[in-house]
Amino acid sequence: MKLTIRHTVVSSLALVAVLAVSACNASANADGGSPAGTGAGGNQTSSAGGQTNSQTPTVDPVTWKTTPDDKATNVAVDTRVTASADKGTLEKASLSYVSKKGNTVKVDGTLEGGTWTAGDLLEPGVKYTLALEAKTTDGTTTESTRTFRTDNLTLDQQVYVAVSPRDGGTVGIGMPVIVRFDLPVVDKANFEKNMHVTTTPAQAGSWYWLSSKEAHWRPATYWKPGTKVKVDAQLNGVPAGGGRWGEMSRTSEFTIGRSVIAKVDLKSHQMKVVINGKVAKTIPVTGGQPGFITRSGVKVIMDKVTNITMRAETIGLKKGDVGYYSDTPVKWALRVTNSGEFLHSAPWSVKDQGVRNVSHGCTGMSDANAEWVYKNMIIGDVVETTGTNRPMTMGNGYADWNLSAAKWAAGSAL
Repeated sequence: MKLTIRHTVVSSLALVAVLAVSACNASANADGGSPAGTGAGGNQTSSAGGQTNSQTPTVDPVTWKTTPDDKATNVAVDTRVTASADKGTLEKASLSYVSKKGNTVKVDGTLEGGTWTAGDLLEPGVKYTLALEAKTTDGTTTESTRTFRTDNLTLDQQVYVAVSPRDGGTVGIGMPVIVRFDLPVVDKANFEKNMHVTTTPAQAGSWYWLSSKEAHWRPATYWKPGTKVKVDAQLNGVPAGGGRWGEMSRTSEFTIGRSVIAKVDLKSHQMKVVINGKVAKTIPVTGGQPGFITRSGVKVIMDKVTNITMRAETIGLKKGDVGYYSDTPVKWALRVTNSGEFLHSAPWSVKDQGVRNVSHGCTGMSDANAEWVYKNMIIGDVVETTGTNRPMTMGNGYADWNLSAAKWAAGSAL
């Protein structure tokens, strides 16, 4: 009986010892930060059911960075819209606005180095929508749409832009690029930085500001025949100074035609038309009489018209003035100055053509010769006049070639 009692006591003590050891092990594991039953993979296993509970890694949300901010108002039109994403990669961006006519207009842009940049500045008084798409660090796609509204401008705060020659045209070797504005440009340098001329083949040239409302670009010498010219006046939203901004951007692509130069000598009363370096025709002409002297210098064909009426009032004459003449119909005419000089048909002075100067400043010739000139010369062709002591002046037509290349370049705002 004693042996039985002792055996029972020993067995009980052994069981208590095992439980104590197990308890110590559980406590050690807990203190060490590894739950009971943790294997090499670090997954937690419950002692009761043997099930595994995985912890999902946390992914930071994308943070959008845009200029301007979302829901911004009165945004300046010279703002350049940009977008990027922190804690993610920007994949797509699209910008659009609803015009005042209700049309949706998309704005092009470029995505480079994780940043999207709009290709144009902003329109006044409209609502823009910027749609963005990015991928988080785990590859999940996330999207965001942001909006903003631009500052409203009056027409007096917007400078209208016009570019010539027209897109797709062909002009002569003397034709300058012309950009005109309806309101004065105070910050000419800022505008000029955004007015670009590209030529193929390349010809170096420069801008020259005739006034705060007109700028011309020409190469150092006459254009090379066949040159392709691209004008890109990116002036929409560009500050013009004086509380004004460019109203729009303009582009034009045109081609330079063959070389045509009319060489007018008012001492010999002859005009030689030189095409591609060779004299194509010699024409007897008459120039301006005393008091109406034709200007000497380099002129450029500005316009071509048929069947017009020439009036004395257009050159400042009224009835009773010396030299006044009645309205005179003219069949063929090519304008070369703003002040009223033309190359034109003058059948009334054929007997004087090639002999003396009897006109009111124009270069006159017979109907047949004027028709030939009209059909063989285009806008931009050159007229070089010599033989008088009255010079051409800047601004009187396309008088650009009367300045040396150095003086021309000095007229740039940059």
